[in-house]
Formats: sequence, C-alpha cells, structure tokens
Amino acid sequence: MNILLFGKTGQVGWELQRALAPLGNLTALDVHSKEHCGDFSNPEGIAETVRAIKPDVIVNAAAHTAVDKAESEPEFAQLLNATSVESIAKEAAKLGAWVVHYSTDYVFPGEGETPWCETDATAPLNVYGQTKLDGEKALQEYCPKHLIFRTSWVYAGKGNNFAKTMLRLAKERNELSVINDQFGAPTGAELLADCTAHALRVAVVKPDVAGIYHLVAAGTTTWHDYAAFVFDEARAAGIELQLSRLNAVATSAYPTPARRPNNSRLNTAKFEQNFDLQLPQWEQGVKRMLTELFTTVTI
Repeated sequence: MNILLFGKTGQVGWELQRALAPLGNLTALDVHSKEHCGDFSNPEGIAETVRAIKPDVIVNAAAHTAVDKAESEPEFAQLLNATSVESIAKEAAKLGAWVVHYSTDYVFPGEGETPWCETDATAPLNVYGQTKLDGEKALQEYCPKHLIFRTSWVYAGKGNNFAKTMLRLAKERNELSVINDQFGAPTGAELLADCTAHALRVAVVKPDVAGIYHLVAAGTTTWHDYAAFVFDEARAAGIELQLSRLNAVATSAYPTPARRPNNSRLNTAKFEQNFDLQLPQWEQGVKRMLTELFTTVTI
C-alpha cells in the first residue's frame, strides 16, 4: 500500500506516522516539506503532490485549527479546510485512491444533551466549523472512497494540551475557574491514529464502509471535571500543586471571538459496528498521557 500523509507534525499527524508505517510505504509531508508540496495554502501544489506520488491512500491530518483566529481570516481557513481538500478529492478520484479526512463536532449547532449522530442536521456556530463542513462536502462530492472521522477535544502527549496548561497553572495559582457547561470526551491523538490504521485495513477489503463516522473516546465530561481529574491524578503521583480552589463557571465567563458548542458529544455506534472496535473510556487515554508526562518531564 502506497500511503501519502499530510500534516505529519500535528498532534494527530505525529501519531499517524507511527500507526500507518506498518501498512506500507509511507510518504509523510507538512508545510515545510521540500521534495513535495505539503502546504495547504497552495491547492495546486497539493494536487501536484498527489499526481506525483500516486498513492493508494491519502490521509489528511492538515487543517486550519485556530478556531478563534478563523473568525478574522475566513478566506485562509476556507483555503486550508475546504479548497485544498477539494483538490485532494479530485486527484484521489482519478487514481481510485482512498482519502481519510478528519473533521469536527463543530459542524453541529452544539445545543441539547444527546450525542450527535452522523445523520443529524449540521449548523456550524463559527467559521472554523463551516469551513470544516465545506471540506467534508467537497470530499463526499468528488471522491467516493472516503472515510471522514469527526472528532473533538483532541489532545496528545506531544506539544501543548489542556492538561499540561491546567497543571502549570495549578502549580502557580491558589484558585482556578474552569468552564463547566461544555460537554464532550477528551480523545487522544494516539487513539485516533490507531483507529485510522485499523479502519483502513477494513476499507481496502470492504469498500462499502466508505462514509462519515464519529470517532471519540467513550464517556462524557466537562472541562472543569477534566481539570479536576488531572489534578487528582497529579496529586496521586506525588506532584505538589499550589491550587486549593477549583471553581466551575459558565462559558459566558470566558468570551471568545468564535462561539463554542455546549454539546460536543458524538455517538460512535456506527464506527464501532462497522469496524468491530470498542472505544475506551476517555479516562484511560488521559491517565496514560499523564503517566508518561509525570515520569518523563517536569511540568
């Protein structure tokens, strides 16, 4: 299998390099790659890359993910999240290649308490969500062999993440206030990458699995309760925290340029059934990430 990966240095892209390597010949690119164009602000360059490499599978982990910044640069977000995805889709269709693409719960309006299903009506609250939805539609329209994985609350051990930020602040401050009216499931990049590799193995022999899937860890929490979980794990590991008070506040306490959904729950039944996997509880992945963090670096 000849695999082309875009966005190799992002949280998910980094884990995909590991997970996809056993499947075949892997070419991994990012915006700084020299031999081939991996710059999504250059849709024609991206198309040329696909034509040159002639992959059997394209995995796209590149995106404009700065949600608030997208509000002030919608054209750039559209270029990265939709226009270049359309270029990939058209070239992949000519080759008969599979395309794996990652999207977001932000395509939904974010109200209610029921986990979103793949068939629910979309209505993005912000520019980021709209451009990701446009990317989904382009891929669906131009490339029949596609796997679109909508996910949310993604974290990785590599680079910055919510848990690391909370731990740093908890060592500096006595009191913290964290949002407690947004609901979702922290989902590890490691889990996404491993599930992607498994799904691809299935897809190449069962092409009828093509489509949109929701892919997140099991269970639900809030940012406040996620933080509390992180602090409990840190204290259990013997890490000293300055923090003595953790307040629960509403989203309105932290105004942002882009509106955030309150309900980021995603129903993963379709993914689990079609790919015969059981997604683990979110706490398992976070515990693993924290254990590695506590044993390898100083916060």
